[in-house]
Amino acid sequence: MALKKQPSSQRMKMHVKTGDTVQIIAGKDKGKVGEVIRAIPKLSKVVVKDINIRTKHVKPQQEGESGKIITFEAPIHSSNVMLYSTKEKVASRICYTFTEEGRKVRKLKKTGEILD
Repeated sequence: MALKKQPSSQRMKMHVKTGDTVQIIAGKDKGKVGEVIRAIPKLSKVVVKDINIRTKHVKPQQEGESGKIITFEAPIHSSNVMLYSTKEKVASRICYTFTEEGRKVRKLKKTGEILD
């Protein structure tokens, strides 16, 4: 039996940030579009609104309380999402470029749209 490798403690560089609009390119939610709620750089994962929904059965905590079923968005690996342009309705890779002020920004390759 192989041991599961622990994730490294160093941060991975990710192409997505909190607030970005992304399209899912792999998995059961492939093709869906949503907004990144939370980025987890240590695991290189993101949580996308209304994507990768999981259900969890929670036992009652106190006497007389009933159990409940909660739904939540589970993290998805950042390699399975692609930045999405809401204006052009197309997913694109990104490149990094500099503005006139010398600030480094992210730009969509297909549309030329600047994200930051």
